[in-house]
Amino acid sequence: MAPSQRPAKRTESTCTTETERGTHAFRIVGYSLQKGIGRGKFIRSANFAVGSYDWAIRFYPDGDDSEVSEGYVSVYLELRSKDTEARALFDFMLVDQDTGMSKSISSARTVYLFRSGASDKPSWGFPNFMKRIELEASQYLQQDCLVIDCDVTVIKETQVVETTTTIEIQVPPPDLLDGLGKLLESEEVADVAFTVKGEAFHAHKVMLAVRSPVFKARLYGPMRGDKGRGHINVDDMEPYVFKALLHFIYKDSLPAMDELDGDENGEMVKHLLVAADRYGLERLKLICESILCKRLDVDSVAATLALADQYHCNKLKDACIDFVNSSSRMDDVVSSQGYAHLKRACPTVFMDIFEKAAKSRKI
Repeated sequence: MAPSQRPAKRTESTCTTETERGTHAFRIVGYSLQKGIGRGKFIRSANFAVGSYDWAIRFYPDGDDSEVSEGYVSVYLELRSKDTEARALFDFMLVDQDTGMSKSISSARTVYLFRSGASDKPSWGFPNFMKRIELEASQYLQQDCLVIDCDVTVIKETQVVETTTTIEIQVPPPDLLDGLGKLLESEEVADVAFTVKGEAFHAHKVMLAVRSPVFKARLYGPMRGDKGRGHINVDDMEPYVFKALLHFIYKDSLPAMDELDGDENGEMVKHLLVAADRYGLERLKLICESILCKRLDVDSVAATLALADQYHCNKLKDACIDFVNSSSRMDDVVSSQGYAHLKRACPTVFMDIFEKAAKSRKI
């Protein structure tokens, strides 16, 4: 009989690299005032920390001093920590001020070595980041303001760890939200119906109750009543807003709004904020506040401030007041359509504006 053999022992080792990632937004207010400073001259952002190093963004309105930057704006990432070196990847993005979303324009495809010694290379970037004429005609430049996002990934320590082989069973990603979304769309076992200005929607009581304290009280609390528990009329909300509200309740995210233009998108977000306040959906309310905060401009700030004051959105209200107090275009704000509504609907908010301005001057 042949001697028994044990399976050969198999070991593995794995090399892993630790990284740290961060993003910095450089807001350039008064872009037109920076033009003409000359080739090779730049404005620098404040320092920001990623991976235990200090970094900054350099923006060259007239291009750097290389030949390829003629007619372009240039953007560079600079290592500001003294007498050191760092390896990093970076991605420069521009923020679409109509949507608040950022789009990658140029990114480093390989890891770059930054050295901050006197004769070394402290910065890397893109001399032909974007043609100046295209930038100035794009949605990225609004109200003479440009926002550059820089995403930095710092390569840190490398570790080698010995591991043993194991049998891996592939586990699919979570699909709970997809399943709940399909449940909403299919209307299977729905037990409550809504009529919103003539349009019908079907949903599930337990799902609404779990997500909204207002729905919980309406469907299961004393206010539910004996009649009409399976049917509810909603007369003070547009159907498309209620549909988006249900989408968030089931999928915990906003629906796609690509088909809406900038103004329609903004109005949708405002209506959703009002709906979130009505039904006690605090996360949805904060999401809407965050979107509106990123889209503040001279034309919209007064109307947004009135909305924030009416629905007790304190963070959004503070952002609006800071925008008004820091803006050099107060006359434009006063002449906007929303300003008259603000004076009429929220006269007390002006005291908040003046008090905050006075405190900032004392500081």
